[in-house]
Amino acid sequence: MSEEPEEIDDDEDEEAAEPSVTIEITGLSLYTHHGVEAAEREVGQRLIFDLSFDVGECDATVTDRVEDTIDYADVCQQVALAAQERSYKTLERLCSAVADRMIERYGAESVTVRAAKPEPPIPLPVEEVSVEVWKEGP
Repeated sequence: MSEEPEEIDDDEDEEAAEPSVTIEITGLSLYTHHGVEAAEREVGQRLIFDLSFDVGECDATVTDRVEDTIDYADVCQQVALAAQERSYKTLERLCSAVADRMIERYGAESVTVRAAKPEPPIPLPVEEVSVEVWKEGP
């Protein structure tokens, strides 16, 4: 007896063909007031943010209309608001707050946020310290 060839599910192939969109912002430099020490929070410092988030399907891949995609300037503004509206002791908590905002505001499926301190207040020569947080949306 010969085996019959497997049937191909056309619906599965169509779903796999749908483009998935990832938005990335790199090197967003913001002056913030975060840190463990009170002096660090009071004086403030520059942090560099990199973030990437998946929005899944995006109509702009078909329509080419700006209103069908994410406004990158708004993304940067939202990161700035999350980073500047309150002070956190840890970069972990700050990155988590930024990730939460991306999920809530843009419906991101997953988000990666990296915050780097280019001049960390430590007594050894270090180029930068950074923290990266990854979160999934609902």
